[in-house]
Amino acid sequence: MVLHKFGEKLYSGLVFTITFHLQRISKSIESAQGDLFLEELNRQWADHNKALQMIRDILMYMDRTFIPSTHKTPVHELGLNLWRDNIVRSSNIQMRLLSTLLELILKERDGEVINRGLMRNIIKMFMDLGPSVYQEDFEKPFLEISADFYRAESQKFIECCDCGDYLKKAEKRLTEEIERVSHYLDPKTEAKITNVVEKEMIENHMPRLVHMENSGLVNMLLDDKYEDLRRMYNLFRRVTNGLATIRDVMTSHIREIGKQLVTDPEKLKDPVEFVQCLLNEKDKYDNVIILAFNNDKTFQNALNSSFEFFINLNPRSPEFISLFVDEKLRKGLKGVSEEDVEVILDKVMMLFRYLQEKDVFEKYYKQHLAKRLLSGKTVSDDAERSLIVKLKTECGYQFTSKLEGMFTDMKTSQDTMQGFHTAYGAELGDGPSLVVQVLTTGSWPTQPGVTCNLPAELSALCEKFRSYYLGTHTGRRLSWQTNMGTADLKATFGKGQKHELNVSTYQMCVLMLFNNADRLMYKEIEQATEIPSSDLKRCLQSLACVKGKNVLRKEPMSKDIGEDDAFFVNDKFTSKFYKVKIGTVVAQKESEPEKQETRQRVEEDRKPQIEAAIVRIMKSRKVLDHNNIIAEVTKQLQPRFLANPGEIKKRIESLIERDFLERDNADRRLYRYLA
Repeated sequence: MVLHKFGEKLYSGLVFTITFHLQRISKSIESAQGDLFLEELNRQWADHNKALQMIRDILMYMDRTFIPSTHKTPVHELGLNLWRDNIVRSSNIQMRLLSTLLELILKERDGEVINRGLMRNIIKMFMDLGPSVYQEDFEKPFLEISADFYRAESQKFIECCDCGDYLKKAEKRLTEEIERVSHYLDPKTEAKITNVVEKEMIENHMPRLVHMENSGLVNMLLDDKYEDLRRMYNLFRRVTNGLATIRDVMTSHIREIGKQLVTDPEKLKDPVEFVQCLLNEKDKYDNVIILAFNNDKTFQNALNSSFEFFINLNPRSPEFISLFVDEKLRKGLKGVSEEDVEVILDKVMMLFRYLQEKDVFEKYYKQHLAKRLLSGKTVSDDAERSLIVKLKTECGYQFTSKLEGMFTDMKTSQDTMQGFHTAYGAELGDGPSLVVQVLTTGSWPTQPGVTCNLPAELSALCEKFRSYYLGTHTGRRLSWQTNMGTADLKATFGKGQKHELNVSTYQMCVLMLFNNADRLMYKEIEQATEIPSSDLKRCLQSLACVKGKNVLRKEPMSKDIGEDDAFFVNDKFTSKFYKVKIGTVVAQKESEPEKQETRQRVEEDRKPQIEAAIVRIMKSRKVLDHNNIIAEVTKQLQPRFLANPGEIKKRIESLIERDFLERDNADRRLYRYLA
């Protein structure tokens, strides 16, 4: 027929015949009731596809020649379009088909089992009829009705569930929808339907969920509910600002508990406990971030900024961290493996990084290290050096050069003592033995030159050492730091009981007085030893008032030392140990005046550093205005301390007076560098 120019007649006859046939099929589908409706539609669709295949094969010549030349719709596509118009979009079938499909999906959401194979075939029919048919006739209404369903369901759940349970239900619904798509919907629908669930179940309820009473984010954090936290993280990350919401609540919570911790008067009584609490909090939230928040860097940054915020609320944090290190390196790390020591030191370094006033930490650390080295109380030289290496890596050579100098002095002192004993060994005989540590003034914490009258036997020995040392080293001066020394004394008590007492140099001076007297008044001891009053009172307190260590007794008996007290040797002193260590009663933390003094020393040390930074900046920039110089100096000094703008201004004035800088004549806020 096509060859004989009857192509048009054949094509229009095909359209008429298929249309007529489909109208009969439409009646058959309409008459099917209940579950048979979809089955009949599916069967007729399968038959229609087979018939179309055969018709296309029969009319192949027309399909290849007549149809392209006349721009008509190809046979197969024509068959699909006619099925769409006469069946799927038939007035009696269209709405019934949609409502049947949506009802089945609703039943499946309610837990009923439906015929997924049949659903797959019907949905595929929509997809085969073209993307617009699938979207307009099924997907769009499906998404709208799903949004209504989840809106209502989320409202019901949020009224009756706690946060953890609600998130479980939301996660379950999300999984179900993804599964549904994989079974019988177009894969492109997945993003759209999950978006609906996320919006209705998560995004619209975020503030209420995180702040939910007794079960929200803060309660999950307090109770270490890693599983619930992980679920919240994974669900919230799917929606806009979800993670930011969790992060903000977590940050304000950590800042709040941190603030309470660093201002709690009870915690401040024990510096070691205080720092341990900080480390415990850090460990806790590190675990939360690793186990629940996918080790998210933005959460780690939020945690770090929170710690930096509250650690610096307490001006004593640098001192307390140094005391914590001191306690660990004195005795806390005994018997601990090398790996565990490194872990503890790394944790200390982590807290150190949060400090804005690293130079204050350095001051205290230096004092504590000096005491450890001089009393031989350090648990491990390796641990000490390891921490110094970590500080050096963090802050540079300048920060640790003096600390390394202290170790060098200890080693040099051993060599010096060997030389002294070689030179004077024969002369020393059975008298007291002397061990001297020669400290370089610049490397060690500065100590005021304290006078103290040593017993005659020791004075002679000290003079021998002085003449030996100055004879071997020219151009040096020695001054004795008796307040930093220790001594071992052999003592015999009332019933012939013998003990070896390990005491400070001050305590030794006091006890040696009782070789020539049975009873001494406070004033007499003070006059004979010339020990400063505050040190002497602490020294006598530890000798007479500490139970089990009271080698002296005093009248009247009381905890405090008065200037009219009298002291005697305690003949009744007993101890189950031969060696008795008598510590000095000393506050672990600094007293208020000491604190002020340390702060003053820190402020003094900062002045040259601020000036050096100003000169460095001005040398490279030549001209700079006031605000920029403040900003640049603050930034440059930040690794060591937070510079005070007022102090920077004073240092600028000082440099102007000394002709390093000058003010611009036209603009007084502009500074020029003078070479």
